[in-house]
Amino acid sequence: MQNVADERARAETKEDGVPDDTVGEWDPWEPFNEKTFWFNRQVDRFVLKPAAKAYNAALPDLIRGGIANMFDNLDVTRRLVNNVLQLKFAGAGQELARFAINSTVGVAGFFDVAGHLFDIAKSDRDTGQTLGIYGIGNGPYLVLPLLHPFTVRDFVGFLFDEAMYPLDYFIPIGAIIGMTGTETISDRAATIDRFEGIEDSVIDLYGSVRDAYFQRRAADLKK
Repeated sequence: MQNVADERARAETKEDGVPDDTVGEWDPWEPFNEKTFWFNRQVDRFVLKPAAKAYNAALPDLIRGGIANMFDNLDVTRRLVNNVLQLKFAGAGQELARFAINSTVGVAGFFDVAGHLFDIAKSDRDTGQTLGIYGIGNGPYLVLPLLHPFTVRDFVGFLFDEAMYPLDYFIPIGAIIGMTGTETISDRAATIDRFEGIEDSVIDLYGSVRDAYFQRRAADLKK
């Protein structure tokens, strides 16, 4: 309990006791987060990682890349809406152009024609980032089962982002679960070489992941 109190104290300003989001180590739920982080590592080690290796072995690069492109193309609503909310109208235009080109010439998004032939880059925006731009603080760090790390603000943003996924409203729940599982394995397969061996070489993996998350999200707000 003392550690939790110390973290909270470091994350508060002297003037009014409001949490200071510049303090990346604000982690008042660390005991819960660490246990959940350990659980997620076991799921990754014994389920996701073997599935990702089998996925890489079974499918050629072209097919794997095409599947990843299709999932990315379907996620256009989140990026488009948040570009508009952040007044990034050029980014919103890029998203509309990418979706129109890739959904037609790119065969339902399988090929990233907009990126490769027209040099129209993805302008990635999310609701957690939007909330931060409008002055909403990070809140505490949060690790939940089977999900990537969050802050409370980013978790609220994640819920809004999920609500903007168009197929959730048109296909059965079983198909949604299957697509989510496929997307998760596809994402893990894309990063399997990048993170190979990191778990064994980092002394405080939990702390390193937490600090990297805060640093990345702080950088996202400056884009």
